[in-house]
Amino acid sequence: MQYLHTMVRIRDIEESLDFYCNKLGMVEVFRREDEKGRYTLIFLAANDDEPSMRDGKRASDLTPSLELTYNWPDENGDTEEYEGGRNFGHLAYRVDNIYDVCQKLMDNGVVINRPPRDGYMAFVKSPDGISFELLQRGERLEPQEPWVSMENNGSW
Repeated sequence: MQYLHTMVRIRDIEESLDFYCNKLGMVEVFRREDEKGRYTLIFLAANDDEPSMRDGKRASDLTPSLELTYNWPDENGDTEEYEGGRNFGHLAYRVDNIYDVCQKLMDNGVVINRPPRDGYMAFVKSPDGISFELLQRGERLEPQEPWVSMENNGSW
């Protein structure tokens, strides 16, 4: 058995790519548009997992990835609203320095829902309300401000 990907539905491609790629640092590895099915699939990999193309396989077949599914508006221009359920849980990614990552996210307007008070774990949400757990690679970092004093913000 091999882990392939997690799929999440998104409402806005540009807003989602801004969050996942520009703010969180993921890399787009494959995109497919299906006119008959009226959807776009975008596969992203964590920057440390970015694959190389080999043996003619799609990049999305070579690395664990996040599949963003965008369902096109209907003939009236209406789009489906997605409400995240707590039964989904979250996506988890290991980072080299949790304080640096959280600071970069905050500087780019992302709310830190659960600050890394313990130097090890934080939670943020995507524009579509998907919870992301960020975990410090290796040992916990020494607790430091402003994180130690920061309160939780919303749910995660």
